[in-house]
Amino acid sequence: MFKSMLTRRNAMLGAAALVAAVTLAQPAAAITPEEIKARGKIIVGIQGDNPPWGFVTSGGKQDGLDADIATLFAKELGVSVEFVPLEVNNRIPALTAGRVDVLFATMAMLPDRAKAVQFSKPYVANAIVLIGPKSAEIKTNADMAKFTIGVAKGAAQDTQVTKNAPEGTTIRRYDGDAASVQALVSGQVETLGGNIFYMDRVNKARPGEFENKLEFQKLYNGACTRLGEKEINAALNTFIDKIKANGDLKAVYDKWMKVPVPEFPETLEGIPFAAK
Repeated sequence: MFKSMLTRRNAMLGAAALVAAVTLAQPAAAITPEEIKARGKIIVGIQGDNPPWGFVTSGGKQDGLDADIATLFAKELGVSVEFVPLEVNNRIPALTAGRVDVLFATMAMLPDRAKAVQFSKPYVANAIVLIGPKSAEIKTNADMAKFTIGVAKGAAQDTQVTKNAPEGTTIRRYDGDAASVQALVSGQVETLGGNIFYMDRVNKARPGEFENKLEFQKLYNGACTRLGEKEINAALNTFIDKIKANGDLKAVYDKWMKVPVPEFPETLEGIPFAAK
């Protein structure tokens, strides 16, 4: 009898574990603008260590271009905003698991990513580059083989450096943008895969020593929601159109980027802007 009870108990525990596993594997339930309004706040995934996009000030406040855009979107919905700082590698998992409602997190619009998340229309432009010493001869991709290159693991610059560097090039991958920049300025690596806004941070640490050497890819960033969330995706696209037209995006660009707002493409191959 005791053995029978154990068998039944183990079966029940196994069934419970299976239910839990299935539940954890399921994607987060879709959320709508009306549900966010009823809650009174929107939860935004953002980078916490990547100025000028997203960073935490010494006073503990989330700041940067993405923070300003997200705050404008919260205002559009009539709610407050709660920021969740994320690393490069956990941005999409945080969204799909339901920890955040939307990503304003330096999300480069790439076809592979568009299979996992729903992008909005683009609201900012960027480029992936190789940064190196001014004295270094780096004029072609072949020259990359002579140098140790740092990148933020899993970021667009990791993909582009890996794609363009000759076979055998030493590439060191770091957990996030801040760690990869620190690797360059501290001499752990000789060159750095980054975006066009890395140079401001590099120059603050090592003034006048480095420059952009190669450009690999022009990119656009969009806000991300979960696949199939039509209503919040539509709200984001309407909002982005509005801030492009009314000057709010220009004001944010003037504050953080110090460059004119670019012309944005109407379409990007393999990246739908509207949820199906």
